[in-house]
Amino acid sequence: MKNSKQILGLFLMTAALMTSCQKDDNGDNDVDVTIERASPQDFTDLKATAIENLTQTFQIDVDGSGTFTTEKGVEITINGSCLANNGNAVTGMVDVEVIELFDRGTMLATNKTTMGLSPTGGKELLVTGGEFFIEATQNGQPLQLICPMQVLVPTALTGGDDTGMTLWDGFIGMDCGIETGCDDVTWVEQKRDGQGAGIDIGQGAAGQSLYVTFFNNFGWTNVDRFWSDPRPKTKLWAAVPEGFDNGNCALYLSYNGEAGSLANLDAYDSETGLFSEHTGIIPIGLECHVIFVSEDNGNWVYAINPVTIIADGTIVIEESDLNTTTESQLIAMINGLP
Repeated sequence: MKNSKQILGLFLMTAALMTSCQKDDNGDNDVDVTIERASPQDFTDLKATAIENLTQTFQIDVDGSGTFTTEKGVEITINGSCLANNGNAVTGMVDVEVIELFDRGTMLATNKTTMGLSPTGGKELLVTGGEFFIEATQNGQPLQLICPMQVLVPTALTGGDDTGMTLWDGFIGMDCGIETGCDDVTWVEQKRDGQGAGIDIGQGAAGQSLYVTFFNNFGWTNVDRFWSDPRPKTKLWAAVPEGFDNGNCALYLSYNGEAGSLANLDAYDSETGLFSEHTGIIPIGLECHVIFVSEDNGNWVYAINPVTIIADGTIVIEESDLNTTTESQLIAMINGLP
């Protein structure tokens, strides 16, 4: 982090006016637009809206098959005998909410990245076969799952069969350093007899290839494996414009060629104002995009900067890099990255 404080100080002086230059319809940077600094609650609410927009609702009869299919073609079966309401058997109709995330754009909008807890206690990038939130309620009361539900996930949604996939549980706010906006997720691998909970690959009725899984819990579950790269590793820092911190903005890394992964720079130094990842695990020479997001009057503020990782590098997000957009447009832009 050589000279990072000097670099940051010079950068903050140039950003003091808090105005940004957005591209006009011709692609020229000649339209001055003031970017308001969001409150932590406004930024949290923006991500919560993305969660709401991606939530699917179903009704099942626990006395019937309990099987339904999501918008992406994932088949979920919840046996009625596996549901309980504070220890009591459940009968009749049950409401089920599902969120399914397969791409970097929706992962970013909901702040559900693919960072898994490593055996050494750090965080490392995962490659996903699908992130899922599933919850069942009856008359507004949350139900408990007392035996596994079957989840069949088309492997084509994430590039085809991957025999290394296992199941991971998602824990919200495990490393949250602020009181507001504690909505990040850390994935912890499920263990069975000391080994990762392996996933079978089967074939559906229409001949499509499927991950055949059994989820033990409601909440967040991920079909995942660790990403690996043999190159030497480094730590990365990022500076953001004045008025932004870990309460009202977030920084992500999109690795080129890894559409099923999204990393985040969630470690923040309040003294320097620099963001970083936790344990120095980013490959030197990696081609990626650093993505900044925040909120402004209900819209997304963003910057997407292509970078090639160098040893102990500091990425500076300039005020002039900032633009505003809608949720759907942001998701499309992120998914369009290489």
